[in-house]
Amino acid sequence: MRVGEREFRVAPSPEIRSLAEAREALAGKRVWLVTDGKMGDLAPGLGLTERLGLEAESRVVAPRRLFTAFMPWGPIDPREAPGLAGSPLAPPFPDLAIGVGRRAASYIRHLKSASGGRIFTVFLRDPRSGARIADFLWVPLHDRLRGPNVMTTLTTPHRFSPERLASAVAPWTPDGRPVLGLLMGGTSKDFRFSPDDEMRLIAQLRQAIGEGWRLVGTPSRRTPQSVTRALSTLCAETGGWFWNGEGENPYPALLARSDALLVTMESTNMLGEAVATGRPVLGFRLTGKSRKLDEFWRGLVEAGAARLFQGRPERYSYEPIDATGIIAVELARRFLAHRAGQGQI
Repeated sequence: MRVGEREFRVAPSPEIRSLAEAREALAGKRVWLVTDGKMGDLAPGLGLTERLGLEAESRVVAPRRLFTAFMPWGPIDPREAPGLAGSPLAPPFPDLAIGVGRRAASYIRHLKSASGGRIFTVFLRDPRSGARIADFLWVPLHDRLRGPNVMTTLTTPHRFSPERLASAVAPWTPDGRPVLGLLMGGTSKDFRFSPDDEMRLIAQLRQAIGEGWRLVGTPSRRTPQSVTRALSTLCAETGGWFWNGEGENPYPALLARSDALLVTMESTNMLGEAVATGRPVLGFRLTGKSRKLDEFWRGLVEAGAARLFQGRPERYSYEPIDATGIIAVELARRFLAHRAGQGQI
C-alpha cells in the first residue's frame, strides 16, 4: 500500500492536557508552512505554530497554470520537486509540514511520499480531495469533511493570542466615550460592498454616534475606496479615528481596546478573531449569500457571541471563543502518536 493510501490508526501516545504540555512536546521541532503566499492562508498556519511556540519556515509554492488546474487532485509542478535546485520543498525535510490552500494540498501529499512517511503532515481547511491527504486535518464546523483524522471547531486558528491582545496599544487617545471598533472587509467570492450597503452603514453609524459612541476603525485590502473615504470623513467629523494606511495596522488594538466590534460578515476569519476577545461582536451583512457563512454566523449567535448590527451598539458578555489552543493541543497529541507509530518515542 503506497504512502497516503494507508488506513489512519492512532498509536498510543503520552497524554497532553494543556497548551504548555503541547509546547514542551514539540519544542525544537522544525515545521514548514506550505502555501501559495496568500495572507488569508498564511494567517491560520502562523497562528497555530505561534501558539505552539514554533517558528514556521514559509515555503511558498507557485505551480504553473496547467498543474494548478488539476489541484488538489493532481501532481505538483515537477519543476518544484524536492530534488531540484530552488525547489520550495528542498531537503532537509522538517518534522511537520502544515499546508493551507488548494494548491498546497498536492504539495503536502507529495511531501509525505517524498519523505518516506517520516514527515507528520497537517492540512488546515477542507482540501476538497478527501481526508487521506494528510495525517491530521482541521476543518471549520460548517464544512462537510469528517474522518478519524479530522478535527472540527466553530472558529479558525488565528494569531491573536491573549498575550498579544493584552500587549496591544491603542493609537487613539481616549475621550471618555465607549469605542465601537470598525473591522471593515469588502468584496469576496460570495459578497460585495454595494452602494446601498455603504449608505446603510453610514446611516446606522450616525445613529450609534448619536447614542454616545466613538468610532475607530481600519479598512482591509478588499474595502472599496468609497467606503474608506466615507468612514474616514465620518470619523474625522465626529472625533473618531480611522487608520489612513500609514504605519503599523492598528487591527490588534482595535480587537483589544474597543468596547464593541462591528464586523462585516463576509469574513469568517475576522469574525472568528473578533469573538476571541469576549467583546460584543455586531455583524454587518453585505450584499450576497453563502450557506457556509450563514451556518457559521448561526453558531456564533447561538454561542451568545454575536448579534446583527441595527445602528444601536449593544453591551453584553460571553466567554471568549478561541479554538487555536485547542487545535494546537490536538495537533501535538497526533504528532506524538505518529512518532510512536514509527518507533521514534
